[in-house]
Amino acid sequence: MAWFSKEKKPLKAQKKRDVPADIFEQCPGCGEVLYRERLARNFSVCESCGYHLRISAEGYLSILLDPGSFEELDGNLRASDPLEFVDVKPYVNRIATAESAGKSEAVVTAAGRLDGIEIAIAAMDFSFIGGSMGSVVGEKIARACRLALQRSVPVIIVSQSGGARMQEGIYSLMQMAKTSTVLARLHEASLPFISVLTNPTTGGTTASHSMLGDVNLAEPNALIGFTGPRVIEETIKQELPKGFQSSEFQLEHGMIDLVVDRRDLKETIAVILRHQRVGWTE
Repeated sequence: MAWFSKEKKPLKAQKKRDVPADIFEQCPGCGEVLYRERLARNFSVCESCGYHLRISAEGYLSILLDPGSFEELDGNLRASDPLEFVDVKPYVNRIATAESAGKSEAVVTAAGRLDGIEIAIAAMDFSFIGGSMGSVVGEKIARACRLALQRSVPVIIVSQSGGARMQEGIYSLMQMAKTSTVLARLHEASLPFISVLTNPTTGGTTASHSMLGDVNLAEPNALIGFTGPRVIEETIKQELPKGFQSSEFQLEHGMIDLVVDRRDLKETIAVILRHQRVGWTE
């Protein structure tokens, strides 16, 4: 029984390996720990459950546009503070904070090619003040559509927004009319407009350009609606159906035309555009 008398030595703490925090990301859908490099190769879609993680405007442009065809439009436009709005902190400070992250606005517009098809495209970005639609966002979308009219090419808009930007008041609400009007001109010219709705697409964005597509596509399980579910329940004093305002619910009730996996988005849009070819040529 010599082991009873054996000298007990304290356990030595082993040196932990330093693992950079940005190597892994946890899936919000299933909780799976995902290797970020592999996740990026899969277009930020979880391989375990198919959950679509939020990506930037630049991410959508890299997915949809052919390599080497990207031509940014109006990248110099910046938001101002016409109302000198102050809430928790001044609006100009919110803009500065958002711009410090390397963003210029809540939308990036560009001309380019999608599977060889010349297009004009606008991709919104939720990381810039919730993807809210202020005067610059509306102006950039309108200019991209006017360019499409000049070049006789289709338009793609990828929506990712909390709605109108409250800090700009009526200036923000006017963008709903502006974007809707220029899209009506596209319709008159028989130029296709494909709207892609991602998580989330709400408020004034939904009430204007996002739902005006000749074809409205949506990513799986995206939140799509005008007012949030909690506000609706408090207003009507009723419990909403399960999955209310999800992409799948909207498809079932005729609000959108197709739910498309992000990995199939480019191919799907290319097929639709070629079927819609009337007033434009490749």
